[in-house]
Amino acid sequence: MIALNLLEIKDFMNKLLCSETFDNFLLREAAIQSSVTWSLDGSLNADFYSNEELETGGLVGLPFLPFGNIRPQCFDLIKGKRTPTYFKFVFLLSPANLTRTLEQTKSSFTPEDITGMFLNLKFQHGKLLLTTGISYRTFSADKSLEGEWDQLVKRFLKNHAIVFEEL
Repeated sequence: MIALNLLEIKDFMNKLLCSETFDNFLLREAAIQSSVTWSLDGSLNADFYSNEELETGGLVGLPFLPFGNIRPQCFDLIKGKRTPTYFKFVFLLSPANLTRTLEQTKSSFTPEDITGMFLNLKFQHGKLLLTTGISYRTFSADKSLEGEWDQLVKRFLKNHAIVFEEL
């Protein structure tokens, strides 16, 4: 697990809310605190969609909704003249991207071993912090995947010109 201070908050927020940069991550949960606190549960409600919508939207079998599907609503909750006092987004890799990441890193773990590979984003007291994490289904003393995940996240941020410093 690493903690990164995101230094250019306005630029990052533009990438988060006005571009497709984070659209392929699944949104597990979010909280946005302004005049009220908005709590979002990213769990996919498959009953809301037709079978055709699930298939064409690539939503079949997903436990959570891709961030791109609800980014506009998040933007509407945050936009305005006043900055929220607090917000938190918990993103995780989709099952397909989890499988691809495990293959790319040549990990001994299988997708069945991993509950989620997370990006946690928190804005509080004027600071924007990103932390990484992996949730395993069973205990493992092997933490090599965590180091690989941390490096992949830093590479992702650099590839999208997101400026950060490690804490």
